[in-house]
Amino acid sequence: MSSPKGAEGVRSWHFILHTQDPLTPEQSDILDGLDAFADGDVGLEERPGVYSLFTCYVEASTLTEAIADALARFGQLPGVLVRSVELSEYSLDYNGMATDSVVSLEERRLPR
Repeated sequence: MSSPKGAEGVRSWHFILHTQDPLTPEQSDILDGLDAFADGDVGLEERPGVYSLFTCYVEASTLTEAIADALARFGQLPGVLVRSVELSEYSLDYNGMATDSVVSLEERRLPR
């Protein structure tokens, strides 16, 4: 499955941003009022006190541009640091990047 395509080279990209720490209640309140997150392109998934991550569907010409766009939004969210970008198996499939040479984490584990 390749990702949906829009106007002239712009397409929707999927990836996940993991935060350094779970969002505090204050940060969550600020997030709720930010226009940069209101369009739903970058959506919060959390288990309060345990983890916070953002599932992203961002339109851009390249994956790099999409990630940069999403990361720029965090400049408006004080104290929230993104520690990693994940391309899950779903992301690879959605982005049209899945190949037979991509091995899942489960398959890479060595037998005991």
